[in-house]
Amino acid sequence: MSAGRSADGREVQIPLQQAAPSLATPLAVVPPITPPSHRPPNPWPPSDPSASQGVPAGFLPLHGGFRDLFVETPEAKYCCEACRLVLCQPRQTECGHRFCQTCIHDILSHPNPVCPADREPLFKDKIFRDVCCHREIMALKVYCRSEANGCQEQMSLQQIPDHLNVCPFFEVPCPLGKCKERMMRKEIPDHLSWKCKHRETSCEFCMTKMPMTDLQKHKETVCPAFPVSCPNHCSFSSLPRSELSSHQHDCPKAQVSCQFHRYGCTFKGLNQDMRQHESTFAAEHLRMMANRSSTLENKVEDVKGELLERYKVLPALNSRLSELENQNDELREKNRQMEQKLATMQKLMSTHSEKLLEVELELRSLRVLRDEVENLRGTMENVRTRLNALEQGGRSGTGSTTHTLASLETQLNRHDDMLSVHDIRLADMDLRFQVLETASYNGTLIWKIRDYKRRKQEAVAAKTLSLYSQPFYTGYFGYKMCARVYLNGDGMGKGTHLSLFFVVMRGEYDALLPWPFKQKVTLMLMDQGPSRKHLGDAFKPDPNSSSFRRPAAEMNIASGCPLFVSQSVLETGSYIKDDTIFIKFFLQLGRWQQTLVTTRH
Repeated sequence: MSAGRSADGREVQIPLQQAAPSLATPLAVVPPITPPSHRPPNPWPPSDPSASQGVPAGFLPLHGGFRDLFVETPEAKYCCEACRLVLCQPRQTECGHRFCQTCIHDILSHPNPVCPADREPLFKDKIFRDVCCHREIMALKVYCRSEANGCQEQMSLQQIPDHLNVCPFFEVPCPLGKCKERMMRKEIPDHLSWKCKHRETSCEFCMTKMPMTDLQKHKETVCPAFPVSCPNHCSFSSLPRSELSSHQHDCPKAQVSCQFHRYGCTFKGLNQDMRQHESTFAAEHLRMMANRSSTLENKVEDVKGELLERYKVLPALNSRLSELENQNDELREKNRQMEQKLATMQKLMSTHSEKLLEVELELRSLRVLRDEVENLRGTMENVRTRLNALEQGGRSGTGSTTHTLASLETQLNRHDDMLSVHDIRLADMDLRFQVLETASYNGTLIWKIRDYKRRKQEAVAAKTLSLYSQPFYTGYFGYKMCARVYLNGDGMGKGTHLSLFFVVMRGEYDALLPWPFKQKVTLMLMDQGPSRKHLGDAFKPDPNSSSFRRPAAEMNIASGCPLFVSQSVLETGSYIKDDTIFIKFFLQLGRWQQTLVTTRH
């Protein structure tokens, strides 16, 4: 728990954990402090326990710096440049200024953020935790947060949680949990002894222990020893509630019915008059019992005759039941056979569907080939027509025409050879142009994978297990890399996950680069929905792994995440749209690569 004064002067109590805050975790700081005689209000709202792991809930302010009352006014270097309070979880910018974590987060949330101290542009990846400043702040002396209640203790900011766990002036709720009152810790014994409405007490009749608030209701409703009066107003004016039920059977003024009412007696009266009634009407009671007995005997005879009639038809019913059971067994067997046939048909339909898909793909390629053949056939017809014309001219012409025809055929063959070479070079140049057009030189790759369903099916069928992305680079003269994905998983993730890997490739400038590769790699599956809940993971290369040494072959062994994302999450969320997924890789460039990029520009 922590305590302080709100803006209107009221005391605010905050729960604190027993553990002291970890020095490894940055905490927050306080505003300039005025002398003790003119101290300002010191609000301490409850903070989110998940805001900083290892820090007690309520120790950190929700926003801005610490508002504790410091013994000595903190130096300016310990104050946030935004909120002017003592730094809470200090962060230092590239320009050397310090901010609270929440303050710098607010500044970075604006477009084109700048430092409020010198108007220099701010970049999130160039802001770091100032652990040294944090340690110095946690060692500053402060007054107890219960100082307004009379506590005169002074301690370091780091010791506040431990002190508040034992401070007698610290306000805490009633330990019973139900009472809404709050009091100083030293007042708890008096509160529990005679003030708390929920304190435990004992019923003076049955000695049962219960909260004070339940005592009156207990007496009025359920206490077994509580004295109650007979509802019939007999001579017993007071008796325990637990004996009231048995008293009703013996109470002389209880209203009862004659025990022969089932045989037809309609007498009702007081318990004390029942004996005289029974002795006076004994003969009448016997007559009623005889009549009832005779009636029951007649009913028994009727039931016996009915049972005999039904017994005669039992053999026929038994035979019919046996026939129905046999028919039911036959129907059950036929149903089982039909289910087997249906399962077989479903398998055949699935196989036929896959074959139809393959045939459709082949037909598409055949249509393309047919169009090409038609074009070639038209070209051949034109060539044949021209050749026939040349042959006819050659037969009717001189020898020079024949020589010209042979020369033309030689030139045509030579042109065909040159055209083939140009086609090969053009295809190679087109491929290189496509690679260069999509290449990235800032250490970031956004990979668009179309036809996800078809490629996934090919991976499941083991036709194409993995896909490689286009290369990307850390700079114009930097590392060459690519991504590799297994849509149906690889290793531990095979069949259940999408596996994503990072590959270092052999580049043209490897001789100038430092090895092994050490840049932090972040992998991300992009969410195409409005929520933009991207799935990501990151790792730092292992310098002893062969995957990050200078490549001796075209590319090194891939390294990454076999269990990157489960296929159920991938295919049920908004990560696939228009049968397309986007995968992003980006690297944290070191100073060496940044220098090369700057020089290049």
